[in-house]
Amino acid sequence: MEDPPRLVATDIDGTLLRDDRTLSPRTAAVLARIVAAGTPVVLVTGRPIRWLQLVYDQLDEPLPAICANGAVVYDPVADEVLRADPLAPELLAEVARRLRAEVPGVSFAVEIVDSRQMRHEAHYPLRWDADAEAIRAVESPEELLAAPAVKLLVRAGEQDPDLFVRVVAGALEGLAEATHSSYSGLIEISAAGVTKAAGLAWYAARLGIDERDVLAFGDMPNDVPMLTWAGRAVAVGNAHPAVLEIADEVTGANTVDGVAAYLEKVFGVD
Repeated sequence: MEDPPRLVATDIDGTLLRDDRTLSPRTAAVLARIVAAGTPVVLVTGRPIRWLQLVYDQLDEPLPAICANGAVVYDPVADEVLRADPLAPELLAEVARRLRAEVPGVSFAVEIVDSRQMRHEAHYPLRWDADAEAIRAVESPEELLAAPAVKLLVRAGEQDPDLFVRVVAGALEGLAEATHSSYSGLIEISAAGVTKAAGLAWYAARLGIDERDVLAFGDMPNDVPMLTWAGRAVAVGNAHPAVLEIADEVTGANTVDGVAAYLEKVFGVD
């Protein structure tokens, strides 16, 4: 991709945001200038919709987002879900059955209502948010799996995420996608074929943009499908080894505005 990209796609956590979950003024300014000049920017994240406001509060204007690792495409201006690809209840039940048989002490949570709400088993550890309106424990396994879910979250105590994801993926081969985006032992499961690459491909096609004209940034294994698909794949310096291995280029870490620095160079802005 020698010409300037026609679409910029970027992960959020560990890539665009600094470690304290803030967006630097430099990064916000570069994104605003690129969009104002006519190149669309889309956020591609494992985050649910309900976690996007923290990012939008730090941007000049809210950006479209592909959420839940590709399962949800979201227009923040209209507050509208353009596309959703959830796990059906019967599929959730089979996934849960296989993992309960394979993984001792496993516990589950689900992102439902296009990731605007979360339900979890009573013993599932909540690490980040506990919004009483959007998040609550269920009374039975049947209730947890009763509604379509754009993402199933899996924990089993303290786990090495790279090893744990192999166990989970092996148990679910051909049934669902398993990945991870943190070092806390959390595994994220989507319907078969649902990845950041699939969500981004759908969004790019909607804009009439070929994959060769997409510039993508990421840092974790859940970004690998997107980075493999995009015409130009850039890892931030703090990226997981799996991302560094497949990236076309490496920019600075998220703590030193690596994405902004790369975009300034590509688009000639400062």
